[in-house]
Amino acid sequence: MNDTAAGIEIRIDELLGVLDADIEQVQRWLSRLDELRGLVIKRDEAALGRLLETIRLESEGYAVNEGKRQLVRGELAGLLGCEQGQLTLSRLEDFAPEERKADIVERKNKLRALVEQLKREHRRTAMLLSDCARINGLLLKSILECGRCGAVLYDASGAKTRQGDAGFVNMRL
Repeated sequence: MNDTAAGIEIRIDELLGVLDADIEQVQRWLSRLDELRGLVIKRDEAALGRLLETIRLESEGYAVNEGKRQLVRGELAGLLGCEQGQLTLSRLEDFAPEERKADIVERKNKLRALVEQLKREHRRTAMLLSDCARINGLLLKSILECGRCGAVLYDASGAKTRQGDAGFVNMRL
């Protein structure tokens, strides 16, 4: 085995490790989206705050893994004589040793399925949050417009006054 072939195999092993970390990250994101929807429905603000902090901290780990992926991808592209932007998992399959092709295909298919699931779950979460915002807006609008009966009254000094029985909370006994 020549140095280039050995270097390619080493980089493929590194890339597979990075892809495994990506798979774990996407699975965590799926779990976090599910947890987020549950907490929004339960209206648990304290738990939502903790979850958002956890997500923020995990995003830093994702950035580190992203950097590793780009580094290994660049090194592999250099060894294979192509541009980094041209090196995809499908293209890597063509250059990989036979014993590694199945591993690459497995990771690629797993990531593809997880990313599709993540897109669906993200869309569902966005729809839930959009509905929550819409309902909250309607509730707020109905509360604020409750006292608007169309009649404007003025006192003896010319100042506007609200109609006493038209407010959200009636203080008359």
